Amino acid sequence: MTKRTISAIFLISIFLITTNLKAQEAAKIKWYSIEEAVALNKKKKKKFFIDVFTEWCGWCKKMDANTFVDPVIVEYMNENFWPVKFDAESSEPITIDGKEYVNPNPGKKRSTHLLAVALLNRKLSYPSFVFLDDKVKLITVLPGYNTPEKLEPVLHFIAEEAYKKEAFEDFKKSFKGSY
Repeated sequence: MTKRTISAIFLISIFLITTNLKAQEAAKIKWYSIEEAVALNKKKKKKFFIDVFTEWCGWCKKMDANTFVDPVIVEYMNENFWPVKFDAESSEPITIDGKEYVNPNPGKKRSTHLLAVALLNRKLSYPSFVFLDDKVKLITVLPGYNTPEKLEPVLHFIAEEAYKKEAFEDFKKSFKGSY
């Protein structure tokens, strides 16, 4: 190979890598705090998807690395939900509709915020995903790690309000997703 050919291959490789990185950067979920999402919901009604996680949770990190960067999930989530990230061990007080939630032992290891306790109905498991309707009322909680293929039909089931008409297993049989 000539120097010119090697240089051309090198430049094309750099271009392709840069383009791929830019595409990956563009595909991100726009995460909000619960307070931001509730405020935004007053202007534009959507359902809520709340990722209840902890810093020490390995499966939570795997969701961030694999599922929450998947372009299909990113696009659908941003379009149809107010995506919220909530650290179940957060120490900051949170006020929703005039009610304040706190962490009773802020700064102590594995101290759970009372909002996480309320959202998860005292069934603390991480990661867990809480779906609220546009009136900020609980629809359901989905515990555990989910691949993009497993999460996609759940997102549609909730966003399309199929949960009001049929069981998830029935919905899934006729669901035509991206995978």
